[in-house]
Amino acid sequence: MELAYYSDYAVRLVNTEEPERGGDSLTSVEAVRALFGPAQQIARRATESDVTRLRAVRGRLRTVFEAAADGDEVRAVDLLNALMMEFPVSPQISGHEHRDGGGTSRSSRAESGGGRPDWHMHIADHAANATAGYTATACMGLAFHLTELGVDRLGVCEARPCRNVYVDTSTNRSRRYCSDRCATRANVAAYRARKRLESERAARSGRTADSAQDATASGER
Repeated sequence: MELAYYSDYAVRLVNTEEPERGGDSLTSVEAVRALFGPAQQIARRATESDVTRLRAVRGRLRTVFEAAADGDEVRAVDLLNALMMEFPVSPQISGHEHRDGGGTSRSSRAESGGGRPDWHMHIADHAANATAGYTATACMGLAFHLTELGVDRLGVCEARPCRNVYVDTSTNRSRRYCSDRCATRANVAAYRARKRLESERAARSGRTADSAQDATASGER
């Protein structure tokens, strides 16, 4: 699994909170475990303390996205570096599948006829607690995206009141919203705003024309 994949851990954690709506889904041990997904052993070690710990990390990760969205690259990098210093990772090489002689990936050595393993980088599960493991993974994923694709790939949804964060993987760096739903809502709101403006301008033009006609009529009298 590519380490850049782990940036989704950061997105999932930050988006458990809706700051402008007052919403928060990170309220239980079950919610903490759900963040990891079904295949993470360290998730089973989560406790009530991890709810509080991860909420604190969540706020710090949001500031990374906000700094990036504001164009403050140095601050975004400094904030992320501080988290990585506090929550270091232990990378290791792992191979869960195998390849045959032609390079085709196989799920087991038996299927591949004893082919070589399909090696890839993986983050070792040696963290002291669930929060440390999750945070280290999320930060490493963000770091790979940031260094490989650029700080401007980290964004905050522009559709108010949504403030969800996202990682922009588009080819033209054009993403502005966290989801298609928010993009549609923003486009509809912009369309309605334009229509209101056009109506107000038309109304003002009509009043101006009426006033001019009244002034002309008064002068003729």
